Amino acid sequence: MDTLLYVAAILLVIISFAHSYLGERYILIRLFKRNNLPKLFGSDAFTKKTLRFAWHITSIAWCGFAALLVALAQPQLSLNIMASIIALTFFIHGLLSLLASQGKHLSWIVFFAICACIVIGISF
Repeated sequence: MDTLLYVAAILLVIISFAHSYLGERYILIRLFKRNNLPKLFGSDAFTKKTLRFAWHITSIAWCGFAALLVALAQPQLSLNIMASIIALTFFIHGLLSLLASQGKHLSWIVFFAICACIVIGISF
């Protein structure tokens, strides 16, 4: 049973890298060559960054799920460890959102709030 959880985790990591690489190469780059993307904040740069962020954050979430599967395969690990993995995943989401959008896309606030709620919630 544990072996299947590890296999699932490995598959998630593989698909996350394939998703990011192939999506960047075959979808996003071609999409960004178009001239009719919405212009937000004066240009289409914010739109491109948001689309790229939204695409790659899926891969980060899948890696977080993979880490949870590895944790589930090890019954001696506590629920606090699994909650910490979730908190770290959302911290990375927030950091990526903050840096990629230079703070313009406000999702970073929510992602950091989720992380903080989890960290505080498992501390008490």
